[in-house]
Amino acid sequence: MEGQEEKLYRTFKEKFFDWFLTYDDYEDISQVMLNLLLLIKQELMVKEVSFFMFDPLKNVFFLEVTTAERERLINSTISYDVFKLENGAELPFKIRESSLGITIELLLRTTDELLGVLQVINDEKERFSEKFLLKIREDCMLLFEKMKNLSRGLSEEKKYERLHRFTAKIHASMKINDVLEEVIRTLQEIYPSFTFHLLLSHDNQNHDNLPIKMLAFEGDEENMAAMQAYVTGQIQIEEAIKPQRSIIYAPIKGVQGVYGVLEIIAPHIKMFSKNEINFISLLANTAGSALENAKLYEQSRRLIADLQLINETMHRLNTNLRFQDAIEFMVEQIQRSFGAEEVGFLLFDGQRKRVLQGSTPFFHSSESKSYIDFVVKRIQNEREIVFLGNVKIHSSSFIPAFRSLMAVPMVQSSVLKGIAIVLHREPYYFTFEMYKLLQSLIHHSTLVFTNAMLREELERLVVTDRLTNLYARHHLDEQITRSMEQDSYGSFILVDIDNFKTINDTYGHQVGDEVLIQVANIIKANIRESDIGARWGGEELAIYLPRASLTVGISVANRLVEKIRKQTNPRVTISCGVSYWKKNRTDSMIELFKRADEALYTAKKTGKNCVVVQDYHRRYKV
Repeated sequence: MEGQEEKLYRTFKEKFFDWFLTYDDYEDISQVMLNLLLLIKQELMVKEVSFFMFDPLKNVFFLEVTTAERERLINSTISYDVFKLENGAELPFKIRESSLGITIELLLRTTDELLGVLQVINDEKERFSEKFLLKIREDCMLLFEKMKNLSRGLSEEKKYERLHRFTAKIHASMKINDVLEEVIRTLQEIYPSFTFHLLLSHDNQNHDNLPIKMLAFEGDEENMAAMQAYVTGQIQIEEAIKPQRSIIYAPIKGVQGVYGVLEIIAPHIKMFSKNEINFISLLANTAGSALENAKLYEQSRRLIADLQLINETMHRLNTNLRFQDAIEFMVEQIQRSFGAEEVGFLLFDGQRKRVLQGSTPFFHSSESKSYIDFVVKRIQNEREIVFLGNVKIHSSSFIPAFRSLMAVPMVQSSVLKGIAIVLHREPYYFTFEMYKLLQSLIHHSTLVFTNAMLREELERLVVTDRLTNLYARHHLDEQITRSMEQDSYGSFILVDIDNFKTINDTYGHQVGDEVLIQVANIIKANIRESDIGARWGGEELAIYLPRASLTVGISVANRLVEKIRKQTNPRVTISCGVSYWKKNRTDSMIELFKRADEALYTAKKTGKNCVVVQDYHRRYKV
């Protein structure tokens, strides 16, 4: 080596050694290389120094760092082929002339990989000897490799510091959304130029600020690597030609399973090192563990809330509610707890089915028939569970289209008693957890409903005449007493079937009973729900009309006389005695009955098949 070059080389080495000892920021490899290039430019006294990285896919070197104006070299590349001889050997450097001067390109490589090309542009063609260039090349290869390894090591250290902070933070949170947000935030800090997606197997929450995509299980060939990562629980790496990029799919897994896949997209073809892959795997596993804990915590909270709901519901239902009140309460509870738009309860009575009072209005309309028939067929005939997220029953635009449907059978002692149906217009509105909770609610409440029905039936039997199904005499007395305490007026009608003994003697007592039933049915069909029809005794019946004037009482009596004469078979007639009471007069139930009895006696004596009224002071036929 010539004396001048040897002196230059020694100075060059000293400067590099001093720089290496004093430089302390090795994390950003590009910045480290730029500082090296500036030092080389200064010590070798050249115009420009640039470093080109190797792209194995294109087999070219692309510009990474330069001391020149980057805009001039932005699209510059160096083909690897210029360093290849016909026998396959590599040239250590190339020298060529250009408009800028003499361009020297030193090929830098280690045993395992190509580091890149160091490009030096000089004015003087014969300034550096081949021996000097080889020596510079050897030193640069060692230095660049050490810088790269040192930078990588420091970068790894900082990455694991971030991972430690990430682990502490996500394990302190019990919210799924917070865990997912921290995963993306940490990755963006470590790989600012990369793109990230969370591919989740199922997700029912809205994460507007997170890059979440659903993990498709079928028909998505472009997502095969992601599915492979999800199924096997192992990291998958994929390289795409168009667009040029490398993708890592890291499974987010906990102890109990895999919850999704973390998609990491590098904006160019990148060789991920073993350490980098291990780091990403560790981060994904840490996220999976925290996500699993958050899910378990949310599940436990949901379970506690579900148990509280069941407990509160059963406590309310067991307060001896009337059957209709219990149904109304359950409808309100389901609407509030599940966000349901329509809730209906069906009851089976032999082969008949009826919608219970208390169901939402939709189920009392004709539009609900197709939904009811669909559910009944699935449950009663096919014995299938009905939990549908995108059901299509109605095609008409005039009929509400409910896409989400849940239906639960009401079973008692292995007998299908009825069905609860829950609807919502939005598809996939209900979750399977909601369906399981609805099952529990209906299962626990069915016995309460059955008992309430039996209790009310027993009460009805106690206060009802067995033959006519009208109220019994004692219930009539109780209701009139309560009315005379609470109301201002009322009317009372005493009814007697004319010549009833002749019916029994002519047709027999069985036909006589049938006539009594016919008359009772006509009475029930012609009075209000609040009115009380009762069997007074034998062939005598009674009707009390609370808050009904005498005029109304007379009108009802006359209507019954006419309808019974026309609608009975064998044909019979009735006689009616009508009385009434007012609040401002001294009166009693006994006096009310006495006046009606006297009026009835007069009606029977004056030709029957008529109505007689007994006022407080006079009696007259109408």
